[in-house]
Amino acid sequence: MADVISNTSPLLYLYRIGGIDWLPCLFNEIWTSDAVKDELLAGSNKGYDVPNPADFNWLQIVNPKSMPSEWLVLDMGAGEISTIALALENPRHIILLDDMLARRTAQAAGLEVWGTLKVLLEAKANGCVGKVEPFVAKLNDAGMWLSAEIKERILVLANE
Repeated sequence: MADVISNTSPLLYLYRIGGIDWLPCLFNEIWTSDAVKDELLAGSNKGYDVPNPADFNWLQIVNPKSMPSEWLVLDMGAGEISTIALALENPRHIILLDDMLARRTAQAAGLEVWGTLKVLLEAKANGCVGKVEPFVAKLNDAGMWLSAEIKERILVLANE
């Protein structure tokens, strides 16, 4: 099994659809940064339904040794920047990102990028879940916008 570094949104969406515990089913080590933890705690303090990283003993807080200052001009949040920086220091880890700019930045740097939907497909492929369709529907309710085309594509990829 691979190791993974997650940004905020995959943790948030997986938590909201009841799938956050798929991560230890799919990965050996699951890392996130203090910046991601802080984003989640800020959401919790505002009353949003977000996971508390301290509630998941398999989730390790690991921070990058340095942050590329040139990325600060990009329209990415602190969580995305620290997640990509940590992945650059640990390039064998898969990186979980949903934001398109962050995904493109990580891919351009040669990192293996998965999003929440890829985690859902892998959860089915690895027997963590029987069907993806109910979870695709829940993602909409959880705040992830998915076009009809994307929903259909995911269901085709899942053979559903």
